[in-house]
Amino acid sequence: MLDLSALDYEKNGGLIIVVTQDAATGMVLMVGQADRQAVERTLQTGEMHYFSRTRGLWHKGATSGNTQRVVSLACDCDGDVLLARVVPNGPACHTGSMSCFVGPESMADALSALDATIAGRAAKAEVDAKDGKGSARKQAPREDRPGYTTKLLEDRNLRLKKLGEEAAELIAACADGDLPRATEEVADLLYHALVALRAAGGSLSDVQRVLARRATPSIAARPVAKKDGAKKK
Repeated sequence: MLDLSALDYEKNGGLIIVVTQDAATGMVLMVGQADRQAVERTLQTGEMHYFSRTRGLWHKGATSGNTQRVVSLACDCDGDVLLARVVPNGPACHTGSMSCFVGPESMADALSALDATIAGRAAKAEVDAKDGKGSARKQAPREDRPGYTTKLLEDRNLRLKKLGEEAAELIAACADGDLPRATEEVADLLYHALVALRAAGGSLSDVQRVLARRATPSIAARPVAKKDGAKKK
């Protein structure tokens, strides 16, 4: 994955800069620093480790759960900057934003945060199902019963019914020209669509990859440069 001998820690007092990027979307999540030990721990565990002068060696997500699984590591031509492509398990920023460079008011960031929350509910529901706790929770006191997202994830008919209802409500709002209601219905539809997609084994990252492909012009659609001396029509 990475040639450790190519890294130059001396330029920055024993540290290298680490640019961490979402492997699926290309979004830059954060910029940190790493010493030799942090890089080695990253390679050993498959999850990002960093170094700070106040905290020393630290494992991203060790306390918050917002880990970063490594997809690839590559250094720049000078060997003093490391590009880490990762799969984030939640926000990268201490503010709760998915990226240190995008605020929580960003549409893309809000969707990423929502998708991460849904993923967490799905993971918990899967563990509870294996432990036999799923059916027991339904009989538990109201405050201990599964939340709405978990209910949707566990009940195929319910989530498909709600998905259809939200789509119909959006159509009605648009037909009436009711912008505030249509905006709310889009938010509801996006939420239910992400839950349904997660239950089917997909995620927001899969959708972003499809959109990225569609946004990139195909080679056939790009204009072909004329050779020198070619006659203009």
